[in-house]
Amino acid sequence: MSIKKRLVLSNIGMIIIPIIGFFLVEIILGYLIFVVFHGEPDGADLSRFLSFRLVAMIFVLTITNGLLTYYVSRSIIKPIQKLSFAAKKISEDDLDFRLQSKQKDELGELTRTFEIMRQKLKAAKEAQIKYEENRQELIASISHDLKTPLTSIKGYVKGIQDGVANTPVKLERYMDTIYKTANEMDGLIDELFLYSKLDLKQLPFYFEKVDLYFFFKDFIEELSFHLEKEQGTAILLANPDDSYIVEADREKLKRVVTNLIQNSLKYMDKQKEITISLHFKNADVLVEIKDNGIGISNVDIPFIFESFYRTDSSRNSSTGGSGLGLSIAKKIIAAHGGEIWADSELGKGTSIYFTLRKGDIHAKNIDH
Repeated sequence: MSIKKRLVLSNIGMIIIPIIGFFLVEIILGYLIFVVFHGEPDGADLSRFLSFRLVAMIFVLTITNGLLTYYVSRSIIKPIQKLSFAAKKISEDDLDFRLQSKQKDELGELTRTFEIMRQKLKAAKEAQIKYEENRQELIASISHDLKTPLTSIKGYVKGIQDGVANTPVKLERYMDTIYKTANEMDGLIDELFLYSKLDLKQLPFYFEKVDLYFFFKDFIEELSFHLEKEQGTAILLANPDDSYIVEADREKLKRVVTNLIQNSLKYMDKQKEITISLHFKNADVLVEIKDNGIGISNVDIPFIFESFYRTDSSRNSSTGGSGLGLSIAKKIIAAHGGEIWADSELGKGTSIYFTLRKGDIHAKNIDH
Protein backbone atom coordinates (compact mmCIF):
# COMPACT_ATOMS: atom_id res chain seq x y z
CA MET A 1 0.00 0.00 0.00
CA SER A 2 1.36 3.45 -0.92
CA ILE A 3 2.11 6.08 1.71
CA LYS A 4 -0.57 8.36 0.25
CA LYS A 5 -3.26 5.69 0.63
CA ARG A 6 -2.01 4.86 4.10
CA LEU A 7 -2.23 8.49 5.22
CA VAL A 8 -5.68 8.90 3.68
CA LEU A 9 -6.94 5.78 5.47
CA SER A 10 -5.33 6.98 8.70
CA ASN A 11 -7.11 10.35 8.46
CA ILE A 12 -10.39 8.65 7.63
CA GLY A 13 -9.87 6.38 10.62
CA MET A 14 -9.28 9.42 12.83
CA ILE A 15 -12.75 10.64 11.86
CA ILE A 16 -14.79 7.46 11.40
CA ILE A 17 -13.59 5.48 14.44
CA PRO A 18 -14.42 8.22 17.02
CA ILE A 19 -17.86 8.74 15.43
CA ILE A 20 -18.59 5.02 15.52
CA GLY A 21 -17.19 4.88 19.06
CA PHE A 22 -19.41 7.80 20.07
CA PHE A 23 -22.56 6.03 18.86
CA LEU A 24 -21.52 2.73 20.44
CA VAL A 25 -20.78 4.42 23.76
CA GLU A 26 -24.08 6.31 23.54
CA ILE A 27 -26.05 3.13 22.89
CA ILE A 28 -24.23 0.88 25.38
CA LEU A 29 -24.20 3.40 28.24
CA GLY A 30 -27.80 4.38 27.61
CA TYR A 31 -28.86 0.75 27.58
CA LEU A 32 -26.94 -0.06 30.77
CA ILE A 33 -28.01 2.99 32.74
CA PHE A 34 -31.61 3.45 31.62
CA VAL A 35 -32.65 -0.12 30.75
CA VAL A 36 -30.59 -2.54 32.78
CA PHE A 37 -30.32 -0.40 35.92
CA HIS A 38 -33.68 1.42 35.35
CA GLY A 39 -32.15 4.86 35.71
CA GLU A 40 -34.14 8.04 35.36
CA PRO A 41 -33.49 10.19 32.25
CA ASP A 42 -33.03 13.24 34.45
CA GLY A 43 -31.29 14.15 37.64
CA ALA A 44 -28.34 12.14 38.96
CA ASP A 45 -28.67 9.28 36.45
CA LEU A 46 -28.47 11.69 33.53
CA SER A 47 -25.40 13.37 35.02
CA ARG A 48 -23.78 9.96 35.56
CA PHE A 49 -24.59 9.04 31.95
CA LEU A 50 -23.01 12.22 30.61
CA SER A 51 -19.90 11.78 32.76
CA PHE A 52 -19.43 8.15 31.69
CA ARG A 53 -19.99 9.15 28.08
CA LEU A 54 -17.30 11.85 28.28
CA VAL A 55 -14.79 9.47 29.89
CA ALA A 56 -15.58 6.75 27.33
CA MET A 57 -15.18 9.19 24.42
CA ILE A 58 -11.81 10.40 25.76
CA PHE A 59 -10.73 6.76 26.12
CA VAL A 60 -11.86 5.91 22.57
CA LEU A 61 -10.12 8.98 21.13
CA THR A 62 -6.92 8.22 23.05
CA ILE A 63 -6.82 4.56 21.96
CA THR A 64 -7.67 5.45 18.35
CA ASN A 65 -5.05 8.19 18.18
CA GLY A 66 -2.42 5.96 19.83
CA LEU A 67 -3.01 2.98 17.53
CA LEU A 68 -3.08 5.05 14.34
CA THR A 69 0.00 7.03 15.42
CA TYR A 70 1.85 3.77 16.14
CA TYR A 71 0.79 2.41 12.75
CA VAL A 72 1.99 5.53 10.91
CA SER A 73 5.19 5.70 13.00
CA ARG A 74 6.05 2.07 12.35
CA SER A 75 5.48 2.24 8.58
CA ILE A 76 6.84 5.73 7.85
CA ILE A 77 8.97 7.23 10.60
CA LYS A 78 11.11 4.14 11.32
CA PRO A 79 12.18 3.64 7.67
CA ILE A 80 13.06 7.34 7.52
CA GLN A 81 15.15 6.95 10.67
CA LYS A 82 16.92 3.97 9.06
CA LEU A 83 17.65 6.03 5.96
CA SER A 84 18.89 8.93 8.09
CA PHE A 85 21.21 6.56 9.97
CA ALA A 86 22.47 5.11 6.66
CA ALA A 87 23.09 8.60 5.24
CA LYS A 88 25.11 9.47 8.35
CA LYS A 89 27.20 6.28 7.97
CA ILE A 90 27.89 7.09 4.32
CA SER A 91 28.88 10.67 5.22
CA GLU A 92 31.43 9.11 7.61
CA ASP A 93 32.78 6.98 4.72
CA ASP A 94 31.44 3.81 6.34
CA LEU A 95 29.86 1.59 3.69
CA ASP A 96 30.01 -1.73 5.55
CA PHE A 97 26.33 -2.13 6.36
CA ARG A 98 23.17 -3.32 4.65
CA LEU A 99 19.71 -1.83 4.22
CA GLN A 100 16.78 -4.22 3.89
CA SER A 101 13.08 -3.51 3.51
CA LYS A 102 10.07 -5.73 2.84
CA GLN A 103 7.73 -2.75 2.43
CA LYS A 104 6.03 -2.41 -0.94
CA ASP A 105 5.53 1.33 -0.80
CA GLU A 106 7.55 4.41 -1.74
CA LEU A 107 9.74 4.15 1.35
CA GLY A 108 10.47 0.51 0.64
CA GLU A 109 11.45 1.41 -2.91
CA LEU A 110 13.56 4.31 -1.61
CA THR A 111 15.31 2.00 0.86
CA ARG A 112 16.11 -0.54 -1.86
CA THR A 113 17.38 2.23 -4.14
CA PHE A 114 19.50 3.56 -1.28
CA GLU A 115 20.97 0.08 -0.79
CA ILE A 116 21.83 -0.15 -4.50
CA MET A 117 23.53 3.25 -4.23
CA ARG A 118 25.48 2.03 -1.18
CA GLN A 119 26.62 -1.07 -3.05
CA LYS A 120 27.75 1.02 -6.03
CA LEU A 121 29.57 3.46 -3.77
CA LYS A 122 31.31 0.57 -2.03
CA ALA A 123 32.27 -0.98 -5.38
CA ALA A 124 33.54 2.41 -6.58
CA LYS A 125 35.55 2.83 -3.38
CA GLU A 126 37.09 -0.63 -3.75
CA ALA A 127 37.84 0.10 -7.41
CA GLN A 128 39.48 3.38 -6.40
CA ILE A 129 41.63 1.58 -3.84
CA LYS A 130 42.58 -1.01 -6.45
CA TYR A 131 43.29 1.73 -8.98
CA GLU A 132 45.52 3.51 -6.47
CA GLU A 133 47.40 0.27 -5.79
CA ASN A 134 47.83 -0.27 -9.53
CA ARG A 135 48.99 3.33 -9.94
CA GLN A 136 51.63 2.85 -7.27
CA GLU A 137 52.74 -0.41 -8.89
CA LEU A 138 52.83 1.39 -12.24
CA ILE A 139 55.03 4.15 -10.84
CA ALA A 140 57.35 1.57 -9.28
CA SER A 141 57.54 -0.36 -12.57
CA ILE A 142 58.18 2.81 -14.58
CA SER A 143 60.93 3.80 -12.17
CA HIS A 144 62.50 0.33 -12.51
CA ASP A 145 62.25 0.18 -16.29
CA LEU A 146 63.63 3.70 -16.76
CA LYS A 147 66.37 3.42 -14.17
CA THR A 148 67.93 0.32 -15.76
CA PRO A 149 68.67 1.87 -19.19
CA LEU A 150 69.63 5.19 -17.59
CA THR A 151 72.17 3.39 -15.43
CA SER A 152 73.50 1.67 -18.55
CA ILE A 153 73.81 4.97 -20.43
CA LYS A 154 75.56 6.61 -17.48
CA GLY A 155 78.00 3.69 -17.32
CA TYR A 156 78.93 3.94 -21.01
CA VAL A 157 79.22 7.74 -20.85
CA LYS A 158 81.47 7.41 -17.80
CA GLY A 159 83.55 4.85 -19.70
CA ILE A 160 84.01 7.32 -22.57
CA GLN A 161 84.92 10.12 -20.15
CA ASP A 162 87.45 7.91 -18.34
CA GLY A 163 89.07 6.84 -21.59
CA VAL A 164 87.95 3.20 -21.39
CA ALA A 165 86.76 3.46 -25.01
CA ASN A 166 90.30 4.15 -26.14
CA THR A 167 89.94 2.93 -29.72
CA PRO A 168 87.63 4.07 -32.53
CA VAL A 169 86.01 0.60 -32.58
CA LYS A 170 85.28 0.67 -28.84
CA LEU A 171 84.02 4.24 -29.02
CA GLU A 172 81.68 3.37 -31.87
CA ARG A 173 80.39 0.33 -29.95
CA TYR A 174 79.79 2.46 -26.85
CA MET A 175 77.98 5.12 -28.87
CA ASP A 176 75.86 2.51 -30.65
CA THR A 177 74.87 1.00 -27.30
CA ILE A 178 73.97 4.42 -25.89
CA TYR A 179 71.89 5.20 -28.99
CA LYS A 180 70.13 1.84 -28.86
CA THR A 181 69.38 2.20 -25.14
CA ALA A 182 68.08 5.75 -25.65
CA ASN A 183 65.77 4.46 -28.39
CA GLU A 184 64.47 1.78 -26.04
CA MET A 185 63.72 4.46 -23.44
CA ASP A 186 62.01 6.55 -26.10
CA GLY A 187 59.86 3.55 -27.04
CA LEU A 188 58.98 2.94 -23.40
CA ILE A 189 57.93 6.58 -22.94
CA ASP A 190 55.81 6.42 -26.12
CA GLU A 191 54.07 3.29 -24.85
CA LEU A 192 53.53 4.86 -21.43
CA PHE A 193 51.96 7.90 -23.11
CA LEU A 194 49.70 5.69 -25.25
CA TYR A 195 48.75 3.53 -22.26
CA SER A 196 47.93 6.64 -20.20
CA LYS A 197 45.68 8.09 -22.93
CA LEU A 198 43.90 4.75 -23.31
CA ASP A 199 43.49 4.43 -19.56
CA LEU A 200 42.03 7.95 -19.29
CA LYS A 201 39.87 7.37 -22.40
CA GLN A 202 41.42 10.38 -24.14
CA LEU A 203 42.56 8.64 -27.32
CA PRO A 204 40.35 9.27 -30.39
CA PHE A 205 39.27 6.28 -32.49
CA TYR A 206 38.51 6.53 -36.20
CA PHE A 207 36.36 3.58 -37.21
CA GLU A 208 35.93 2.39 -40.77
CA LYS A 209 35.05 -0.80 -42.60
CA VAL A 210 38.07 -3.10 -42.61
CA ASP A 211 38.26 -6.37 -44.52
CA LEU A 212 40.34 -8.51 -42.16
CA TYR A 213 41.28 -10.96 -44.90
CA PHE A 214 43.14 -8.32 -46.93
CA PHE A 215 44.32 -6.54 -43.76
CA PHE A 216 46.08 -9.69 -42.52
CA LYS A 217 47.16 -10.69 -46.03
CA ASP A 218 49.18 -7.47 -46.28
CA PHE A 219 50.43 -7.87 -42.71
CA ILE A 220 51.58 -11.47 -43.36
CA GLU A 221 53.50 -10.40 -46.47
CA GLU A 222 55.37 -7.76 -44.49
CA LEU A 223 55.98 -10.14 -41.57
CA SER A 224 57.21 -12.93 -43.86
CA PHE A 225 59.80 -10.58 -45.33
CA HIS A 226 61.26 -9.94 -41.86
CA LEU A 227 61.10 -13.61 -40.83
CA GLU A 228 62.95 -14.80 -43.94
CA LYS A 229 66.24 -13.66 -42.37
CA GLU A 230 65.70 -16.15 -39.54
CA GLN A 231 64.17 -18.83 -41.78
CA GLY A 232 60.83 -18.23 -40.10
CA THR A 233 57.37 -18.46 -41.63
CA ALA A 234 54.09 -16.56 -41.35
CA ILE A 235 50.82 -18.07 -42.59
CA LEU A 236 47.27 -16.76 -42.96
CA LEU A 237 44.48 -19.34 -42.67
CA ALA A 238 41.17 -17.95 -43.93
CA ASN A 239 38.63 -18.55 -46.67
CA PRO A 240 38.98 -15.72 -49.22
CA ASP A 241 35.35 -16.26 -50.27
CA ASP A 242 34.04 -15.42 -46.78
CA SER A 243 33.34 -11.87 -45.63
CA TYR A 244 35.52 -10.80 -42.72
CA ILE A 245 34.47 -7.15 -42.79
CA VAL A 246 34.43 -5.40 -39.41
CA GLU A 247 34.20 -1.82 -38.13
CA ALA A 248 37.63 -0.96 -36.73
CA ASP A 249 40.27 1.70 -36.36
CA ARG A 250 42.82 0.43 -38.85
CA GLU A 251 45.89 1.99 -37.19
CA LYS A 252 44.89 0.92 -33.68
CA LEU A 253 44.17 -2.60 -34.93
CA LYS A 254 47.60 -2.73 -36.56
CA ARG A 255 49.09 -1.67 -33.22
CA VAL A 256 47.30 -4.58 -31.51
CA VAL A 257 48.55 -7.16 -34.01
CA THR A 258 52.08 -5.72 -33.98
CA ASN A 259 52.22 -5.86 -30.18
CA LEU A 260 50.98 -9.47 -30.15
CA ILE A 261 53.42 -10.58 -32.86
CA GLN A 262 56.38 -8.82 -31.24
CA ASN A 263 55.54 -10.42 -27.92
CA SER A 264 55.43 -13.85 -29.58
CA LEU A 265 58.73 -13.37 -31.40
CA LYS A 266 60.55 -12.42 -28.18
CA TYR A 267 59.86 -15.85 -26.68
CA MET A 268 60.64 -18.06 -29.69
CA ASP A 269 64.04 -19.76 -29.76
CA LYS A 270 63.61 -22.29 -32.56
CA GLN A 271 62.52 -21.74 -36.17
CA LYS A 272 59.81 -19.13 -35.78
CA GLU A 273 56.30 -19.90 -37.01
CA ILE A 274 53.39 -17.48 -36.81
CA THR A 275 49.93 -18.57 -37.94
CA ILE A 276 47.00 -16.14 -38.13
CA SER A 277 43.56 -17.72 -38.50
CA LEU A 278 40.18 -16.06 -39.08
CA HIS A 279 36.97 -17.65 -37.81
CA PHE A 280 33.40 -16.64 -37.05
CA LYS A 281 31.93 -16.59 -33.56
CA ASN A 282 28.27 -15.56 -33.46
CA ALA A 283 28.19 -11.89 -34.56
CA ASP A 284 31.97 -11.55 -34.27
CA VAL A 285 35.05 -12.33 -36.30
CA LEU A 286 37.46 -14.36 -34.18
CA VAL A 287 41.17 -13.79 -34.82
CA GLU A 288 43.72 -16.34 -33.62
CA ILE A 289 47.45 -15.58 -33.59
CA LYS A 290 49.40 -18.75 -32.87
CA ASP A 291 53.14 -19.21 -32.35
CA ASN A 292 55.47 -22.14 -31.67
CA GLY A 293 57.29 -20.46 -28.81
CA ILE A 294 58.14 -21.64 -25.30
CA GLY A 295 54.57 -21.26 -24.06
CA ILE A 296 53.14 -19.70 -20.91
CA SER A 297 52.31 -21.49 -17.67
CA ASN A 298 48.72 -21.71 -16.44
CA VAL A 299 49.76 -19.66 -13.41
CA ASP A 300 50.78 -16.71 -15.61
CA ILE A 301 47.99 -16.86 -18.23
CA PRO A 302 45.39 -14.86 -16.21
CA PHE A 303 47.83 -11.97 -15.71
CA ILE A 304 49.62 -11.53 -19.04
CA PHE A 305 47.34 -8.65 -20.11
CA GLU A 306 48.12 -6.64 -16.98
CA SER A 307 50.47 -3.68 -17.28
CA PHE A 308 54.18 -4.40 -16.69
CA TYR A 309 53.50 -8.09 -16.05
CA ARG A 310 56.30 -10.39 -17.15
CA THR A 311 56.16 -14.15 -16.91
CA ASP A 312 59.64 -14.39 -15.42
CA SER A 313 59.40 -14.01 -11.66
CA SER A 314 62.65 -12.06 -11.44
CA ARG A 315 61.13 -9.32 -13.65
CA ASN A 316 64.31 -8.96 -15.61
CA SER A 317 63.97 -7.20 -18.93
CA SER A 318 66.39 -9.31 -20.91
CA THR A 319 63.69 -9.99 -23.45
CA GLY A 320 63.18 -6.29 -24.02
CA GLY A 321 59.93 -4.41 -24.33
CA SER A 322 58.04 -2.18 -21.94
CA GLY A 323 55.74 -4.76 -20.40
CA LEU A 324 52.78 -2.72 -21.69
CA GLY A 325 52.24 -4.27 -25.12
CA LEU A 326 49.58 -6.82 -24.19
CA SER A 327 47.87 -4.39 -21.81
CA ILE A 328 47.62 -1.81 -24.61
CA ALA A 329 46.26 -4.49 -26.95
CA LYS A 330 43.57 -5.39 -24.41
CA LYS A 331 42.46 -1.77 -23.99
CA ILE A 332 42.27 -1.21 -27.76
CA ILE A 333 40.24 -4.39 -28.32
CA ALA A 334 37.92 -3.41 -25.45
CA ALA A 335 37.38 -0.02 -27.11
CA HIS A 336 36.27 -1.95 -30.22
CA GLY A 337 33.69 -3.83 -28.14
CA GLY A 338 35.67 -7.07 -28.38
CA GLU A 339 37.41 -9.48 -26.04
CA ILE A 340 40.95 -10.84 -25.90
CA TRP A 341 42.34 -13.92 -24.16
CA ALA A 342 45.14 -16.46 -24.40
CA ASP A 343 45.61 -20.22 -24.41
CA SER A 344 49.03 -21.79 -24.07
CA GLU A 345 50.94 -25.01 -23.45
CA LEU A 346 54.49 -25.01 -22.16
CA GLY A 347 56.96 -26.16 -24.78
CA LYS A 348 54.42 -26.04 -27.62
CA GLY A 349 53.40 -22.43 -28.06
CA THR A 350 50.73 -19.84 -27.38
CA SER A 351 47.53 -18.76 -29.09
CA ILE A 352 46.13 -15.26 -28.58
CA TYR A 353 42.47 -14.79 -29.51
CA PHE A 354 40.49 -11.60 -29.93
CA THR A 355 37.07 -10.77 -31.34
CA LEU A 356 35.83 -7.88 -33.47
CA ARG A 357 32.18 -7.27 -34.19
CA LYS A 358 30.91 -7.54 -37.72
CA GLY A 359 28.75 -4.83 -39.21
CA ASP A 360 28.27 -1.11 -38.58
CA ILE A 361 28.60 -0.76 -34.82
CA HIS A 362 30.39 2.57 -34.43
CA ALA A 363 30.16 6.13 -35.60
CA LYS A 364 32.84 7.21 -38.03
CA ASN A 365 34.94 9.08 -35.47
CA ILE A 366 34.85 8.53 -31.72
CA ASP A 367 36.79 10.29 -28.99
CA HIS A 368 37.47 7.37 -26.70
